[in-house]
Amino acid sequence: MMQTTKKEHWEKVFATKEQNEVSWFQPKPQTSIDFFVENSIPKDAKVIDVGGGDSYLIDNLLEMGYTNLFLLDISENAINKINKQLEQAES
Repeated sequence: MMQTTKKEHWEKVFATKEQNEVSWFQPKPQTSIDFFVENSIPKDAKVIDVGGGDSYLIDNLLEMGYTNLFLLDISENAINKINKQLEQAES
């Protein structure tokens, strides 16, 4: 039996599941947002969301005025989804 790599696993997850079908889905990641507010993180701070998938953290930070944001994920499907999500938010 062939073992699935981590990358293959996450590619499959983001290719076959809708956002609300995964256990970590939050339409508003309030705990993370509160961290930025409570710690007075500067709006121009370099922020990287590691393993961010297609979460709404980047969207919310953009709405709050953050400008130096990066998202890193092992899944190309996740990156494609977040790009589409952000494009729709701009429209």
